[in-house]
Amino acid sequence: MNYENNDSLLINAYLLGDESAIQQLIEKYKGRIYSFIYSKVFDRDITEDIFQDTFVKVILTLKGGRYNEEGKFLPWVMRIAHNLTIDHFRANKRMPTVSETSSAREDYNIFDFIGITDECSETKLIKAQIEKDLRRLVTQLPLDQREVLELRIFRDLSFKEIAEETNVSINTALGRMRYALINLRKVVENNNITLTVD
Repeated sequence: MNYENNDSLLINAYLLGDESAIQQLIEKYKGRIYSFIYSKVFDRDITEDIFQDTFVKVILTLKGGRYNEEGKFLPWVMRIAHNLTIDHFRANKRMPTVSETSSAREDYNIFDFIGITDECSETKLIKAQIEKDLRRLVTQLPLDQREVLELRIFRDLSFKEIAEETNVSINTALGRMRYALINLRKVVENNNITLTVD
């Protein structure tokens, strides 16, 4: 169903079970988000990984009932992509070299990467609890979907690496991830679970 590209309506429709609504949101903003990530990492495989992770986080947040950015969906998603890009550079122990104005139209620039501090204890605790919840929930997924989810989230492999390790195409790996998220959502709903600390 088409909701005339109204973000709030699409989000509500998705929360009510219309899987096509999230696809419409992804397609609507894919170009801008993908371009923003690529402008920082300059690698298509890494960009694809961060883009997929961005919407993994979007879906988990929406289904966890923790989205409260009414009318500000794109800035919220861009901030998630921005933070995941920073995480990528942290993991690789290097910071990006981009010009101050390279992404001005997205309202982000090199100064967004300055002054990054280590995560506070509370944030680490929350992440540890979410990971514990996820590890418990993924055991209820079909084996092929569980494998992709575990390799991506817990071992931080790229989809290219996952495809090689599981001996499937990248598209198959992405497809399994998508179905894993759909089924994970059902598990969360069926068990009335919120992925956050009490």
